[in-house]
Amino acid sequence: MKENVFDVLIYLFENYMDDDVELTPDPDMIRTELLEAGFPQTEINKAFEWLESLAEHNAIKPVSSPAFRIFSSQETAKLDAECRGLLLFLEQSGILTPASRELVIDRVMAFNEEAISLENLKWVVLMVLFSQPNEEIAFARMENLVYETLPNYLH
Repeated sequence: MKENVFDVLIYLFENYMDDDVELTPDPDMIRTELLEAGFPQTEINKAFEWLESLAEHNAIKPVSSPAFRIFSSQETAKLDAECRGLLLFLEQSGILTPASRELVIDRVMAFNEEAISLENLKWVVLMVLFSQPNEEIAFARMENLVYETLPNYLH
């Protein structure tokens, strides 16, 4: 079974990123647990680097005026039309702001993957919203979308 950084991030998110957790677990203990679970060391390291980089983005500042987004050729190569449609849907439905959308795109571009699946994009959005203060409502709405199904009209 070939595990990748997304698998590690999802495992970490589901097991450790919880508002109810009072104590922060020891990173070395988590790394050991991930190794014992069968994740490759290189993917574990990449996942921790990705999370550390996300943590460096303090609270994103809202944009007061509407924003129009044109994707670069590198972004369109990594985010297919379905993924870009999801980002547009999430922004139009108020789950993402223009600033949080940009943070999601930044975090997606940090992956060494050629393309990002729609499922992985949903997880990235969820992790970004979780990392930001005052995004509890948007996080809860996105959590419902991740754990349930997205509407069929997204294209």
